[in-house]
Amino acid sequence: MIKNYFKIAWRNIVKHKVFSFINVIGLTIGLSASFVIGLMIYYDYTFDNFHKDGDRIYRIVTDFKESEGEFYNSGVTLALKGAIEENSNFEATSEFYRERPMKVENRASDLEFKLPKFVIFADQDYFKIFDYKFIAGDNVKALHNPNEVILTKERALKYFPNTEVSEIIGKTLVYNDSVNTKVTGIVENFKGRTDIVFQEFISYPTLLQTRLRENIIKKNWNNTNSNSQLFVKLKANADLASIKSRFKELATEHADEQDIKYGQERIFQLQPLEDIHFNENYGIYDWTNGQASKSLLQNLVFVALFLLLLGCINFINLNTAQATQRAKEIGIRKTLGSTRKQLMGQFMGETFLLVIISAVLSLLLSRWLITVFSDFVPAGLSFELFKAPIVVVGVIILLVLVTILSGFYPAIVLSKFNTVSVLKNHLGVGDKKVGLRKFLTVFQFTIAQVFIIATLLVGKQINYLLSKDMGFKTDAIVSVYKPIEEGSLEKIELYAEKLTSIPEIKSISLGGPPPASQSSNITDMRRMIDDEEIYGDMQLLAGDTKYLDLFEIELLAGRVYRNDTVRELVINEAARKYFRFKSPEDAIGKTLLYEKEYLPIVGVTGDFHQSSLRSDIRPMTLRGDWYRGMWTYFQATHISLKSDSPENLKNSLAKIENVYKDVYPESDMRLEFVDEAVERFYKREKKISKLLNWSTGLSILISCLGLLGLVIYTTNRRVKEIGVRKVLGASLLQINTLLCKEFLILVAIAFIVASPIAWYGINNWLQDFAYKTNISFWVFLNSGCAMILFALIVISAKTLQAANANPVDSLRSE
Repeated sequence: MIKNYFKIAWRNIVKHKVFSFINVIGLTIGLSASFVIGLMIYYDYTFDNFHKDGDRIYRIVTDFKESEGEFYNSGVTLALKGAIEENSNFEATSEFYRERPMKVENRASDLEFKLPKFVIFADQDYFKIFDYKFIAGDNVKALHNPNEVILTKERALKYFPNTEVSEIIGKTLVYNDSVNTKVTGIVENFKGRTDIVFQEFISYPTLLQTRLRENIIKKNWNNTNSNSQLFVKLKANADLASIKSRFKELATEHADEQDIKYGQERIFQLQPLEDIHFNENYGIYDWTNGQASKSLLQNLVFVALFLLLLGCINFINLNTAQATQRAKEIGIRKTLGSTRKQLMGQFMGETFLLVIISAVLSLLLSRWLITVFSDFVPAGLSFELFKAPIVVVGVIILLVLVTILSGFYPAIVLSKFNTVSVLKNHLGVGDKKVGLRKFLTVFQFTIAQVFIIATLLVGKQINYLLSKDMGFKTDAIVSVYKPIEEGSLEKIELYAEKLTSIPEIKSISLGGPPPASQSSNITDMRRMIDDEEIYGDMQLLAGDTKYLDLFEIELLAGRVYRNDTVRELVINEAARKYFRFKSPEDAIGKTLLYEKEYLPIVGVTGDFHQSSLRSDIRPMTLRGDWYRGMWTYFQATHISLKSDSPENLKNSLAKIENVYKDVYPESDMRLEFVDEAVERFYKREKKISKLLNWSTGLSILISCLGLLGLVIYTTNRRVKEIGVRKVLGASLLQINTLLCKEFLILVAIAFIVASPIAWYGINNWLQDFAYKTNISFWVFLNSGCAMILFALIVISAKTLQAANANPVDSLRSE
């Protein structure tokens, strides 16, 4: 019987090719999106789920509450571990310090490795919290003594090529020319996906032999560094409320006088291990992989859900509309003894067959979609994840749910027909079924309309962000950064001097990052006015005396500092207003207190954006290279080019790189275009825009295909009416209007419903930006007209064909 059901199901699919095609396309699009997005969710939510007692492992992080807002730091003060390690709620506490060495040497083999990644100085409890598998060495006494290092197998084979793992134990590695370490253990790399990516573990006491010695000894409570990390493993019966209470006591007990005076609060938080992968406030350890975003995943889930719903709605609409065409088949089956349960089984089988066909096509499309959506898909995600048992089970459950959602209601409608009425041809189309189809059509076009409006408004905001004047020159400027391991200023000055011989270069300036960048340096400054102290954060920007001219930043009053090392300030308008100077001229000659020293203000610039337009312009000061001799703030050479035409740019960059290779022969040039750096501020917005573009296109496609199916069905049922109207003198326009009117009314209703929904969503999204475009009326008008135009084209494609038909043929056929 089941074989017979599937045979009949296949015949029905082939017989109604157009409707079957529309159903398969809609379901394929929805399932493809669901498969890929489901794979992404599985990938990101299975990070660090393999650790023993992982639900009891936490990272301690630090939050700061100030009048300007809340700030977050993934690190803690070095003094915190000593204050909590005896707490009875903790099974183990481990601190480690991230410090990237300039180089590491295997002198026995004459091998040198520059800037190794993922190196930490860890204490002996690190391996009590994280369960690594030791393949060589003693895990009981790991990292107890100074000058010990444990390597992962991957890193060990890199440093000691062609050497057995067991023979590496006892060998020596030298860090930064002076710190000698002995390899005491080799561990396996974690097999599962993880954000705990470290490859070298140097014993924590070894830090006393580095530049950090004084910090480690003093353990200053008021110094919080993101490189100082602290993990704890809670006991099974730990009291979280007690832990938080103790954290609050410690923060209060060791609060700085200035923090108390200005209402600043420090809060120690427990961050679950599983939260590290998603929480952008604190970040992950390997930024090259990018931070996963729960909000983005949630948006993707909604996109997949809506596309899948649109496909299911098409199926419901078309199958209920076709109900009368299958009425005689149902009547005969009931006469021959088929029960309603058997009929429902047959129709659900037809639905399942279409879903299976769609699923096979979706799996083939998924491999392509993973490439197309590379901006959204994590780098480590591959098609092979479909082989995971939980993914296979998830796919099967999804297919069953889609089958039920799509086929259950049509199966009820079809199996419900009365046998006598069907065989006597006394079958009417119920108002309820027509009403449901209208509702579902409105629902479809509402979703499509929301996507169209959102796409236009997000695109408008992104265009606004990229076109808004940043307050400084961004085009035809490149920043070339000196090698990280190069500490001296002499070579970067030599590099800048040699660049002056290139005729395509307009001007050169040495400094820190450009005016707007991802990095920032913030300190506090003060000013006294009539016994009142004004205290606030000031962003510090470093540059030489040519910095303002190169970036064409307007100087409103005063001058630039006399030379690159003199301790003078050039503040912006935001700082001038914050510290209550009446005018730019009024600020000249006044002072601000910085680290117990009163620094003179010699210039005031116009405001410019130091970061993305999500945030307001903050108080800022430009300064010189104040600590030259100990270290230098000048990390980059900023180069303004005379032309940014592609040909000239290519030649200029080649010459710039040749000079770089001459000065830094062993390093690769790191170059950044300033305008591209500004665009990177809005990487996420561009992702959202791309997602909306795809969602809009696919939702319009599915909705219009469903509409086409309904139009085909409706016009086929009204062939005789159309013939009679033509015989009675109705024009082509009148007939087309008659057939289009009902559907266009539904599209118009969808626009009315969608507009407030889209406005609410986009208005909330725009609140993340300090500077934003207006939600213009024309966007809604254009989107409504566009949707009606799409629908009119689809409807007219069939209605015009029916209206043009010879009425004699249509009446004869009846």
